[in-house]
Order: sequence, then C-alpha cells, then structure tokens
Amino acid sequence: MVTGTLPDMGDAAEAENGTETGTRRFREKREAILAAAAAAINEQSAKGMTFADVARRVGLNTTSVTYYFKRKEDLAAAAFEHTLDYLLSMLEDAHGQPTPDARVQRYLSLNMARLARIERGEERPFAVLSDLRATEEPVRSRLMARWREVFRRTRALWGEGLNKAATDLAGARAHVLLENTFWLPVWLPRYEPDQYPRVETRLFDIFARGIAVPGAQWHPEPVDLPHDDAVPGREAFLLAATRLINELGYRGASVQRIASELNVTKGSFYHHLDAKDELVISCYKRSFDTIADAQRLADTRGGSQWDRLAAMIATLLDVQFSEQGPLLRTTALSGLPAGARQAMVERSNRIARRFAGTMSDGIAEGTVRPVDTLIAAQALMAFLNAAFDMRKWAWSMPRDRALALYGSTLLYGMFDDRMVER
Repeated sequence: MVTGTLPDMGDAAEAENGTETGTRRFREKREAILAAAAAAINEQSAKGMTFADVARRVGLNTTSVTYYFKRKEDLAAAAFEHTLDYLLSMLEDAHGQPTPDARVQRYLSLNMARLARIERGEERPFAVLSDLRATEEPVRSRLMARWREVFRRTRALWGEGLNKAATDLAGARAHVLLENTFWLPVWLPRYEPDQYPRVETRLFDIFARGIAVPGAQWHPEPVDLPHDDAVPGREAFLLAATRLINELGYRGASVQRIASELNVTKGSFYHHLDAKDELVISCYKRSFDTIADAQRLADTRGGSQWDRLAAMIATLLDVQFSEQGPLLRTTALSGLPAGARQAMVERSNRIARRFAGTMSDGIAEGTVRPVDTLIAAQALMAFLNAAFDMRKWAWSMPRDRALALYGSTLLYGMFDDRMVER
C-alpha cells in the first residue's frame, strides 16, 4: 500500500489518457475505486466516506484518487450512478420475459445470482441508496431522476398503459419488490450459499401467492397503540428526527436541521439527548417498541392468527401512512457504530421472529398459507420499512383503500387482480 501524500504520476498520466482513449487499466482502477467507495458508503454512509479510506482500500495515496474523482461528492455520485445503472440493467433483462410473474421472477433471480457472486468473491456489492436524498444539488436532481426511472421500470413489470387503479396497485408492488431486494443482503448471509436457490424459490412463492389462505378476507381491526411522553417534548423531538432521518439519511439529518424543524435551539437537542448516535438509537427504540406493542396488543385481543396478523399489519401501516409518526427506516443503520448497529439488527430480528411465530401458528390452525415463515417474516419487515416512502401515494386515496392495496402485496401476492376491482 502507498502511504505517502505525493501523487502517483502514473495515475495522472493514466487518468489523462483514460479520458481520451478509455484504456483498460484506467477503467479497471476507476472501477476498483468505485467498488471501494461503495463499501465505504455501505459501512459509513456517503457523508462519512473519506478519500483517505477509499485510497486505503485500493492501495493508493489519497491524492491519487483525485485524478479519477475531483471531489468526494463526485465519487459518491458516481457510486450511486453505478448502482442505478446496475438496477436498470437488471430491469431491462427482466422486461424480456412475457408475463408479469415471469418478469418479477427473473428480476429476483438476477438479484440472487448477484448476491451469490458477491458471496463467492467474484463481484463486489454496489452502494446502497439510502443517502441519495442527502446529496447536494445539482447532483441530487440528476440522481433522483434516475431513481424515479428505476421505480417506473419496476412498476412496468406489471404492464404498461394501466388504468389508475392498476397503476396504484403496481406502484405498491414495485416498492415492496425493490425494498425486499435491497433488504436481502441483511438476512441472506444466514443461509449457506448452496441454499440460495431454495431461498429464492420460497421468497418468490410469497411474492406470487402471498401469505393468506385462499378466501381469507381483509377486515382488520387495528389496535390502539399507547402514547408515552414521560419526558415532555421528547416524543415530538423523536418524531421530527425520525421523519428527517427517513428523508435525508443519518448524515443528512443534522442536529441543526432537526432543531429547526421543531423551531427550537440546537442546545435543546442536548437537553433531550447527549449525542447524534443516541438520537438514532432512541428513534429506533421508539420504532421497535411501536411494532412490539402492535404485536403484543393484537395477541392480547385474541382471535385467529390471521386476524392477529392483519391487525398488526393494518396498525403499523396506519402509523407509516400518518402525517404524525412514522417508524425509522433501516437506512439509518449505516451511520451507527458497529456495536450499536448490531444491537438494532438483533432487535429487528426478534420482532421478525414474532411475526414468524404468528404465521407458524396460523399455518397450524389453517388460517395462514404454508410458507417459509422465517423468509416471510423478513419479507414482512422490508414491506413495513418501505411503507414510509408510500405516504404521498397513500394520501391520494381513502386510508382504508391504501391499507388494503399496500397490504395485499404480501398478504395476497403480487399478481392477484381482485384488489384492482375493489
């Protein structure tokens, strides 16, 4: 590894020549830098990434990296563009299939194959897109336009020229599909690589046929969640922080922005919390407690396991679609120290296992379709996580319809047309 601060003049010449001729060596080194940047972004967020860290990962000195990317923001943008291009390429491939179910299955298969190559060391992960909204203009507008194209192309897996009802449903399905493929790297490593084809088959079975038994009706009775604001103002503070972190990512939601959202001074932040990490952990705790409360109260009220599961889902989707209080997205995990991040993932896994338990009991009583409950629970966690980004979509229709349409994506499957007819 080069540890000095002077530039490698070979890199300078290579960059100059590469601009004109696209030499293989220039492209390979640029791709290595992008891969290193993606790894740094995934571990520390885009704003936490540094040239020094990226240079260390590829064995260059810091100044040499600037011959490929002049600013850190340029490097982060290029890493995000690489991810978006990759997603669009997979979607283009999937669109070659003749039917919606075949297209979705192909898209899932391409993602699983990519993750298998990563596990074998044949490919490096691409940069997660959690910090996309936190990038600066004019880069942000360009990247968000590309992201909207990814969403449109995903929605089009269910067909082009759909009526409004079908478009609304396809939009919900597209969002759940994308979020599930983004969530795969978190839980897939728990399986041996030779089990990946089995995981793919069982996950697609959930996408295709849902969790509900044939004929199961969607008439959920949401539970009343407790409201706890033992420290006056703390709940409002955590809600404002949750919304901003969801929208801008961990680094984008600065203490100053959170304080401004509440029209309080920056010093008020430190009245409630000692540090930014403590803020995020508190937001996660509030969100996980909300989910756990919904699970516990639905179980306490009783009824069939299907009734309980429907109540849990309807309650939590209503929270996500409300203007007052969303749950914190998993995208904030990248900003936390490793120990705190692992603790949050473990709490998430405990919640997922409770969903799995409800489904297992439902399978035994015949109210839930036989599925792999561990995989279905992870799909359900991604489904709930993604709902925050569908708030404006949900606000465009009656709340009951939004809950039914969005809930149907996993409960009844992604190809059940009955929901369009409602």
